[in-house]
Amino acid sequence: MERIKSKKHPEQLIFSLLRIEDIQDIRTDLSPDEEYIQVSGRKMSAGFVVPPHRHTHLKRSTDLTQEAWVILQGKVLATFYDLDDSFLCERVINPGDVVVFYRGGHALTVLEDDTIFYEFKSGPYFGLEKDKVKINA
Repeated sequence: MERIKSKKHPEQLIFSLLRIEDIQDIRTDLSPDEEYIQVSGRKMSAGFVVPPHRHTHLKRSTDLTQEAWVILQGKVLATFYDLDDSFLCERVINPGDVVVFYRGGHALTVLEDDTIFYEFKSGPYFGLEKDKVKINA
């Protein structure tokens, strides 16, 4: 697993990336406990059981949108920007990989036809005008 922090504020986590080939049969938490979006990966064998459960009602509040992508098919180039919108780095995200964005900015370039991915964000969603700020890269 790769965790990249801000160059401007090294205590701030920008993103985590877990490659499918690095998933093990012990739970790998991409997200530190204090982050709003919680993502983990785990390889499981037949017969593994998660007992029936539900989650309790806990009041949570945030002013930050966090996001995760899971690539199912194809490839994307993810470009990452630091807290001040300066270029940070790029990574090619392959099928089965998951990347979690905690803060900073990002861009996506599709590298293969018929690329399919799931995108998860913290909500609620208030519309494009309130939710996003364009980075002049």
